[in-house]
Amino acid sequence: MKEVFFIIEEAAEGGYIAKALGHDIFTEADDLAELKVQVREAVLCHFEEKDLPQMIRLHFVREEILPIAV
Repeated sequence: MKEVFFIIEEAAEGGYIAKALGHDIFTEADDLAELKVQVREAVLCHFEEKDLPQMIRLHFVREEILPIAV
């Protein structure tokens, strides 16, 4: 496997949530630096050494609401 994709969202209570696409990997952290460490550790725990992806891709999703009235 070449890479594993994560969707990163801001948590309602603060911090970030990371969910892998196509794998049962989920983690969260208070800031982005900690999240990157947590994602790496989660991937290392999930895959056997021979199946480790070569790359982890993080896709950030941010919801923003715009009012119609100006």
